[in-house]
Amino acid sequence: MKPIRSLERTRAQESTNAIEKLYISMRHLFTRGFYKPMGISGETLRKSLLLLRPEIYGSIAEDRIELNGLVYVIERLPEGIEECQFINLTTDEGYKSSHFKAIVPPKRRRNCYRIDKDQMNIEITRGRSEIYDILTHLTFLYIESHKIQQRISINEGEDYIREWKYLEEIVLYQKPISENEKEVLIVHLGNILGRTFEEVSAVYNTFSTEQHPHKFFNLIYWLGKLAINEVEESKKRTITFSSVLIEEIGHHIYGEIWANEIKKILKENNLLHRPIHIISANMHSVMNSIYAKNALPEEAKKHQDFNLFRLLSTTDSKVLQQKVKEFATENGLISVDDTSGTNIDVQIIDTNKINFDVFSFDKKDLLDENPVILVMDYAFGEQAFETMDELLKPLKKDGKKIHLDVQSISIMGKAGILEGGKGDIMIPTSHIFEGTADNYPFDNELSKSDLEGFGVKVYDGAMITVLGTSLQNRDLLKFFHDSTWNVIGLEMEGAHYQKAIQSASKIRGNISENVKVRYAYYASDNPIETGATLASGGLGMTGVVPTYAITQRILEQIL
Repeated sequence: MKPIRSLERTRAQESTNAIEKLYISMRHLFTRGFYKPMGISGETLRKSLLLLRPEIYGSIAEDRIELNGLVYVIERLPEGIEECQFINLTTDEGYKSSHFKAIVPPKRRRNCYRIDKDQMNIEITRGRSEIYDILTHLTFLYIESHKIQQRISINEGEDYIREWKYLEEIVLYQKPISENEKEVLIVHLGNILGRTFEEVSAVYNTFSTEQHPHKFFNLIYWLGKLAINEVEESKKRTITFSSVLIEEIGHHIYGEIWANEIKKILKENNLLHRPIHIISANMHSVMNSIYAKNALPEEAKKHQDFNLFRLLSTTDSKVLQQKVKEFATENGLISVDDTSGTNIDVQIIDTNKINFDVFSFDKKDLLDENPVILVMDYAFGEQAFETMDELLKPLKKDGKKIHLDVQSISIMGKAGILEGGKGDIMIPTSHIFEGTADNYPFDNELSKSDLEGFGVKVYDGAMITVLGTSLQNRDLLKFFHDSTWNVIGLEMEGAHYQKAIQSASKIRGNISENVKVRYAYYASDNPIETGATLASGGLGMTGVVPTYAITQRILEQIL
């Protein structure tokens, strides 16, 4: 008799399977129209997230409460969502013209509306990736809330520990407390959360604002309270998707409106037939690189090279930033603030109106055609395909098609790095779409040697486009890095952009098949390095050099 073969799966294989289950579950629940995250319908989502144990959610699978992950998630969800039993995901359904006040999370550009004390509506205008982002964050939040419920309940829910009663009294009755009483409550919270006094104090200070100094106390109380309501009163938290959202998602409705507005402005300014170079970037680096020295001559003398950009990146430089923007507007820059719902602003720069006597970097040969530079703000996940696909389509006018003369497309942005640290640069040679067999090799006009010499490390290799940065774990990423895939980093848009560019240039003939593409990323975090994930904080001034180094090289190649 042959021995029975034992099939043991690695953690990387388990993680891949968990991500696939998450992806399928979220699509199924969205099609279904509603579900209860902590009920039977949300079980697959919960189990998959606990099996995956993403780095950004830290100790999600442990008994103690995950604090850094909590900070990360709350910064990306609307204020007060922890108090709401019902979360309704909608499309743009006209709330902006109602009495409801839009709530915009600090780290995500999305409009949310508190309908009443129990319901929060969140507008989805950036595609499926936004839905995945919200659902995984909410699942994490609810798992943590049930940990709180389990730690505070005694006698099978008949009573609660005294620390919880102390917290409830202060939160419900908004009782003013002294500094000493605050520290007593932090000690009690440490017991509730399974964390040290030092850890709880640090997170309390992170959440504290001038308007809401005790925001962290409120957050923990309402997370625990709604979990108690679920367990003891069967008041299940419910997530619903509006019928209009279900019908509209995936049909490029917002992307089409956005792209048509840009083409209309190009036509109004007689720029439609000029050579066009598209750059996906932030809304300051290209503008500052071109205009800052002319706009701020005194500051430029005192702050040489990238130091001027460091000055413009400080929190107290709003006056200087405004001066640059005003100067740029007078010298060829057209700002297009988004009204479509995509949340992607645009800058159109007519190079014919730029004074090149003083420039922020060495230029090669300025093209005789005086090209137009079109800078679009970052897309979000699958939204990258929608917006780029619509932008590259010809403009239809009086029954005729006017094709854009797109000569290059440059994509720069933040990404997670798998070898190196924050602020390092990655030059991709291909994009791999996680969870599928899709891969997109391309000829990158930017090379590793182009970005060397700026004092930051540069890596080249494959990049993986992921379903969500919040769904990655160390084992899976180590597999991609250590295997023959030779993956150097991860991000959310690359494969989607390249899919749109390839179809427009190689298949549909919307733009020239010789269009040049450039991709470069700077590292915002290292998700396989403990303490270096996105939850550990932002880049700060570390991001200035790589951001402007990449911008410089892109502009040099264009001009």
